[in-house]
Amino acid sequence: MRVMQFPQALETVLETLERMRSESAHPPCASRPALEILNRPAALTGAGSRSPIVAEDSPPARESLPFPALAPLAQPSHDKANTLASINERVCACVKCPHLANSRTQTVFGVGNPDADLMFVGEAPGADEDAQGEPFVGKAGQLLTRIIKAMGFAREEVYIANVLKCRPDTPGAAYGNRPPTPREMDTCKPYLMEQIDIIQPKVIVALGATAVEGLLGSRIPMHQVRGRWNEFNGTPLMVTYHPAYLLRNQSPSEKRKVWEDMMQVLERLEKPISEKQRNYFL
Repeated sequence: MRVMQFPQALETVLETLERMRSESAHPPCASRPALEILNRPAALTGAGSRSPIVAEDSPPARESLPFPALAPLAQPSHDKANTLASINERVCACVKCPHLANSRTQTVFGVGNPDADLMFVGEAPGADEDAQGEPFVGKAGQLLTRIIKAMGFAREEVYIANVLKCRPDTPGAAYGNRPPTPREMDTCKPYLMEQIDIIQPKVIVALGATAVEGLLGSRIPMHQVRGRWNEFNGTPLMVTYHPAYLLRNQSPSEKRKVWEDMMQVLERLEKPISEKQRNYFL
């Protein structure tokens, strides 16, 4: 005998109750606690909207008791960490881009708090990241860490990842980096989507034009999007310069722009901003 999965069984029960309600002179009744128990998995499994079941303690006119809108249950931190680890295992074995799989030292998945409210997304690992297996550990990463600390966070409290999980290959070059191609980003993007879906950050910060292209799917000049709120699958997205840009351009005005972007992020996260932070320059 074939055993139903819980969502299928629940669907069958609801369909049966609905049929009884429409065909019988005595509609089925249920207690409010029972309705709450039934309704929660229905909301989580996307069973769809249905006519409400009547509660047994309803008024004589059998007034409908509507299903309340319930938010999905939060996934426990250890479950998030385990799920991310299983995705990382798939990333480590990924050979969808053979040229990258052949040239990489290792994949670079992501690092940080699975329950982070704030997530930073860059474009791709560089040589340092490829060697250490962690995103943003080179000079640009050290600057990002300083920015995170100036915001009042420890690096371990946020989550940091890249659109691409492999360092883009540089055939014939002894050093240097290249931006990932649109095809490479499209191939790797599903892994990032899974990370974001699991972590569910309140705010995402896209670091640089290539990260914006990887997330939003189009190449947009930085002067048009930097410092402005966008949206990625319902999550607020702030666009700012990549830390590597600030290492190349030491202009105080450019550094101040990035910090002003970060203060917008703190405001969106409803974090207090001190006078020292308001006057801060990177």
